[in-house]
Amino acid sequence: MAETSNADGGRLTTHVLDTATGKPAAGLSIALYHLDGKARTHLKTVVTNADGRCDKPLLAGAEFRTGEYELVFAAGDYLRQQQLSLPKPAFLDVIPIRFGMAEPVHYHVPLLV
Repeated sequence: MAETSNADGGRLTTHVLDTATGKPAAGLSIALYHLDGKARTHLKTVVTNADGRCDKPLLAGAEFRTGEYELVFAAGDYLRQQQLSLPKPAFLDVIPIRFGMAEPVHYHVPLLV
């Protein structure tokens, strides 16, 4: 798939909410990968703020490119930080979400844990 960049239009954001507490999932680690065929390239890892969001868009401006991506949410680590005892294997541990961005617009990936 051809990729294009857009210096001012496209951006990628996320928001994670903890359904057990009804609050934002603060301190949850998220890894962003670019996918190209079988290749998977790590772009960055961020941690959610007190509002369950990232301090800035995951991709924006010149950094934004259309294509296929994957967000990997470290839900198990987050839940253990909340002092929850998880069974082995945990029902929610690592949550990957794969998606495509075809246009330079705002894409938002919400997650409830």
